[in-house]
Amino acid sequence: SFMCTRAMGVPGGAAATLAAEVISALMYLTLLRNRKLISWSKLFTPPSLASLKPLVKGGAALQLRNLSLNLTFLAVARVTQSIDQSGVAAAAHAMAIPTFQIGGIVLLALSTVAQIMVPNAMVERVDKETNTKIGGLKYAKATANRLMSWGFVLGCALGSLQILLLPAMFKATPLQEVRSAAKAPALIASVLQIINGLVFIGEGIMIGTGSFLQLSLSTLMATVGCLWALWFFPPRVGLTGVWLGFVVFNLIRLAGVCIHQKVNGPLSWRKILAKQKA
Repeated sequence: SFMCTRAMGVPGGAAATLAAEVISALMYLTLLRNRKLISWSKLFTPPSLASLKPLVKGGAALQLRNLSLNLTFLAVARVTQSIDQSGVAAAAHAMAIPTFQIGGIVLLALSTVAQIMVPNAMVERVDKETNTKIGGLKYAKATANRLMSWGFVLGCALGSLQILLLPAMFKATPLQEVRSAAKAPALIASVLQIINGLVFIGEGIMIGTGSFLQLSLSTLMATVGCLWALWFFPPRVGLTGVWLGFVVFNLIRLAGVCIHQKVNGPLSWRKILAKQKA
């Protein structure tokens, strides 16, 4: 309505987005109030410094991660635009990005699931139906392993499906040079879903266990690796080099996930056994 009926163009799109966010916020607040999860009297009461400390600590670490992610995608956009003056590389990159994002949305949703399931599994409690003890670090470790397995399986499935659908994607443009330039990046984007499945869920587990600083440092190191790859590969192999930068970026993030789960994370066997001995 803002963009078409009122002919407001881009400002209309921004106004529509703002209106949708405000309406959504009011709906969420109303639902939370009806379920007695919040009270209007305490909603605008400033919290204590003690309660803010863990939020500030975790928020600052995650903000570093978001800064690293934004820097990575800005660098990718800059390098892509500078590959050629004809716009072929930019158009081919625009075709390959949806291939990367479609499967990524599904896998990113599983990351959110991991953020909820893992900390819930870490809490020891008694199952009312079976009257048995469940929860704890071993239970959470098994949950994390199961989620990682699902991430690998779904990553393989989504990547394979995207490879099968690549001919349909290439019909989005009649320009043969754009189609040719997009083939290798789209193929890399499809194969990357395997790594995405492990990385997204692994990082969700890191958030669920409160390993914010380690997650942020891992992402920062991945950004440094990606910036090096964007300097090294595109001058040699063009647009394919940009996507090799994505490969480096996600492989370093995967290494961070492995270190967290195998070496120093709260769900590593070394930490679990050490806590049991204590």
